[in-house]
Amino acid sequence: MRPFGLVLHRDGTWTHEGHRFTHARLRAVFDRCVRYLPEEGVYVVQIGRFRGQIEIEEAAFFVRSVDAETGEIALSDGSAERLEVASLRASAVDGALLCTVKRDLAARGLPARFTPAAQAELLGRVEAGPEGPLLRLRGCLVPVPEL
Repeated sequence: MRPFGLVLHRDGTWTHEGHRFTHARLRAVFDRCVRYLPEEGVYVVQIGRFRGQIEIEEAAFFVRSVDAETGEIALSDGSAERLEVASLRASAVDGALLCTVKRDLAARGLPARFTPAAQAELLGRVEAGPEGPLLRLRGCLVPVPEL
């Protein structure tokens, strides 16, 4: 399997051979159909029986929202999982927040990039602590790694 010109950009937009997807429902379908194939170490879009390898700029999954009560994040593929606060880090490209997800697919996990809304939602839960910033999740204060 080889890439065929489909690119998922770091801002969450899709292009095919340089042409941007403008239809919102089409973008949403592609977002939900991103898969990681651990055997090959590649990302694909799988829609029905069609499966094509995609190129990604930074992360194939995006954090769409944060539920502070449960500590779960909602991902662009429609899945949800508990946020690993210790995995939070800043993008080397533009400083946007990233975290690690899908450890069941790869031992080191896969990167997920926070959308601006989800990042604002998360940062709105940060409080000043005596030894550094703390994040209020699941009713607890959790130390935030240095970003």
